[in-house]
Amino acid sequence: MKIPRFLKNIAIVAAIFFMPLTGVAETSVIPAPESIVEKPGIFKLSPTTSIGYTTNETKEYAEYLKGVLESSTGMTFQIKKGNATITLGINPDKVRKAEGYTLDVTPKGVTVTGADVAGVFYGIQSLLQLLPSEIYSAHPVKGVEWASPCVSITDAPERPWRGMMLDVARYFHDKDYVKHFIDMMAMYKLNKLQFHLIDDSGWRLESKKYPRLTEVGAYAGPEYNKLGGYYTQEDIREIIEYGRLRNVEIIPEIEFPAHILSAIVAYPWLSCTGLQHELPRQHFISRDLLCVGKESSMKFLRDILDETVELFPSKYINIGGDEAVYTRWEECPDCQALMKKEGLTKASELQGWLTNEVAKMMAEKNRTVIGWEEIITRGEVDTPVVALIWHNVADSTLATKSGHKAILTPATHMYLDFPESSTPGEIKAATWMPPISLEKCYSMPVNDYNDSSTVLGVQGCLWSDQFIHGTVLQELPQLNENRSENYIDYLTFPRLMAVAEVAWDKESKRDFNSFKNRLSHHYAKMDNKGAVYRIPEPEIASMAESPEGVTFSLTPSVPGSQIRYTTDGTYPTVHSKLYDGTPVTTASKQDFHAITVVDGKRVSLPIYFAPDYSAYKQYGHLASEWNPLQIQPKQAKWNIDTTGKIAGNGNYEITFIPLTGDAKIHLGALALYKRNEKVAEVNGENTITINPVQYNFSVDSFEAGTPFTIVIDQWGENAAESHGLIFIRKID
Repeated sequence: MKIPRFLKNIAIVAAIFFMPLTGVAETSVIPAPESIVEKPGIFKLSPTTSIGYTTNETKEYAEYLKGVLESSTGMTFQIKKGNATITLGINPDKVRKAEGYTLDVTPKGVTVTGADVAGVFYGIQSLLQLLPSEIYSAHPVKGVEWASPCVSITDAPERPWRGMMLDVARYFHDKDYVKHFIDMMAMYKLNKLQFHLIDDSGWRLESKKYPRLTEVGAYAGPEYNKLGGYYTQEDIREIIEYGRLRNVEIIPEIEFPAHILSAIVAYPWLSCTGLQHELPRQHFISRDLLCVGKESSMKFLRDILDETVELFPSKYINIGGDEAVYTRWEECPDCQALMKKEGLTKASELQGWLTNEVAKMMAEKNRTVIGWEEIITRGEVDTPVVALIWHNVADSTLATKSGHKAILTPATHMYLDFPESSTPGEIKAATWMPPISLEKCYSMPVNDYNDSSTVLGVQGCLWSDQFIHGTVLQELPQLNENRSENYIDYLTFPRLMAVAEVAWDKESKRDFNSFKNRLSHHYAKMDNKGAVYRIPEPEIASMAESPEGVTFSLTPSVPGSQIRYTTDGTYPTVHSKLYDGTPVTTASKQDFHAITVVDGKRVSLPIYFAPDYSAYKQYGHLASEWNPLQIQPKQAKWNIDTTGKIAGNGNYEITFIPLTGDAKIHLGALALYKRNEKVAEVNGENTITINPVQYNFSVDSFEAGTPFTIVIDQWGENAAESHGLIFIRKID
């Protein structure tokens, strides 16, 4: 019997899409181990498997491993002191680098040896990654062979600081989500969580001395629709203990002198003006600062830091320190008197004085101050601090020159609140800088570490001011929804794994293709861990141009997934044509789109080829385009989103370029809005026919991450076929 060709193709694709992972799991550990040697055979978990601990300090890790294994396998495992089927031990003579470990897996058993308890924990994480993905399930899974390939791994981190920042101040996440975030960090051997607890939009940390901080400063909006929440001190202790077992140090961030409006709303006397404010529901950067010229404000700060130190065992206290605008201090007689007393000439130097005072105060409590890079650039700071370098990697030299330490968390590579792509339909996220793809995140340069290094390590940041705020993704507690948590997960994963490997390994060891291949086996692990990740687009195996068009061959990016595609320029759905392995030819690249489909319903963005606008590069960046649906027959407002295109104070030019149609489009007055505030206006009357039309305007109150919208009066004649492009550029 002859098998039809299309059935052969389907069989081939099915074999590729659903091939078992045996034989590749041993190379899928993330971060990549320092050394991994494959050996013959497999190790199988069974009801007779026992877990042993050789020192009392590893007992709790035996119990941790028992809990993970029993949840998914449904088996019961005995714990005992001494050697067992799986043995956990500490031997600093054998494993000498802090947080390092060896993992030996043989058909008869598993041995995890750490330099310390952190090393033991990380050896466990590598073992779990070697087991089937279902090992991460919170419920028993049947029909799985619970086997690991036999390997010998020797591993240790390159850098002591491997962190993530979670912003719960702009948008509150309850402690269960924080635990989930810690779990995912620990799975990939990240060890520092910067807990952004305080900002203009909310105060999330209970204070016994100042209860209005959470009674008033933790909630925004009307009583019937309040937005916010906070952590009790008991919640914090629970989170700290949860992190401790997983080698994740919880570092509190108490932000000042700026980003502290939530405290000022609760206690107006903390500011220079004493005026009453409301807690904002939408992101903005308040100009109100902590009034450091008043003893009452300084006493508040000392009290809050004392409470924080008492609550958090971390040896680091983060004081924020970024984005302060000093107008209030310049106008405040108390702050001016303090400047005169201290011999300071500029208000920015007053921030350096404050940082130094707090750094000395914390040093007396055996704590080190951390803050954004502004803490070492706004006045002199004599006491050693650690600066989070968030503008550019090269700015770490600021710390080197001033005798401080640094952590690299540049917005160019490590801000995960930026989207991964500029594909239309990408999830709403920050736009004040270009997207950060998985590869770009993975490519961040960082020097090798030694004990004298200025740079302690690497940190990713997840801000929530650009999204899931106000009306964008507000929760509906009546339905017990958790949309914001899913949103955070989507932006975080899988880029968190790239952060982890950048932080763990030497830069010279990095190999993005190897990382991407290993990562493909972690999507199923994330599914079982309950992490909502961004599904990657299908891989283009080959793309060839010919007189007939462009021919594509694809491979799946997620094992077990489908590929659905279209050839007419429309976006595919789960019902579009199934890719069966046969190359697909289209008239142009822009006509072809393909998506990854997981579980028959979860989809990726499509493979997308952006139109070539290089012919218009003199006009700047594409802001929008129009078609007949945007043009009205009588005067109306036309809203053009320019968020991310307005990139600083200065003079701008916006250009309307007609492409097709014989429309006569009338343009009237133009206004620029920052959020809902009009910040620029241009009167005019222009007509688009054949030639471009331009408007010029100025911006002098730019705020990073703030939405900007151009609103222009427009109406048209004969607009049925009109199509055109709108570009914007900064002139100076």
